[in-house]
Amino acid sequence: MFFKKLENYKVLLASGSKRRHELLNGLKVKFELISQEVDESYPEKLKKHEITDYLAKKKSIQLKKLLKKNELLITADTIVWFNNSALGKPKNRNEAVNMVKYLSDNFHEVISSVCISTNKTQTIIHESTKVYFEKLSDNDITYYASNYDVLDRAGSYGIQDYIGYLGISKIEGCYNNVLGFPTSLFCKTINKMKL
Repeated sequence: MFFKKLENYKVLLASGSKRRHELLNGLKVKFELISQEVDESYPEKLKKHEITDYLAKKKSIQLKKLLKKNELLITADTIVWFNNSALGKPKNRNEAVNMVKYLSDNFHEVISSVCISTNKTQTIIHESTKVYFEKLSDNDITYYASNYDVLDRAGSYGIQDYIGYLGISKIEGCYNNVLGFPTSLFCKTINKMKL
């Protein structure tokens, strides 16, 4: 059973994402938060999950060296992939408005990678979900960008927010992956690991 797999481990989560905190809490995983500053640049030649795999691993590098025997570290990264390029977090609200306008009336992929590290092993998993947006009005986009926490979100939106209720017509794949953490794949992976 999944919830027993991590009983003998101190789980460390190196992520400031409130959604990831909520999802791990929903899985009844007890964890301790670790904060760190990581340069989130990556080689330009990388595409899709290569980017998130690279960044999830990059976020683990310094911390993995410090892991003790019964500690398990989780690092993660999420991007929006659209028009053959990656959309990260917007720098300001104007950029957020333009990003959501760009995604309107089309579909994109949300790709998340999770890096699971112990002092002896490291496993990187990734998941992709297609998200379809209706055509959104400029007024709705501006209202959203002015009243919600868009700066902390890849692609400038949260599926669980106003714009998600209003604009998303369907998704193909894991909902929680769009929140930034593919819970089902994570559980399957932990269950297969020799912990």
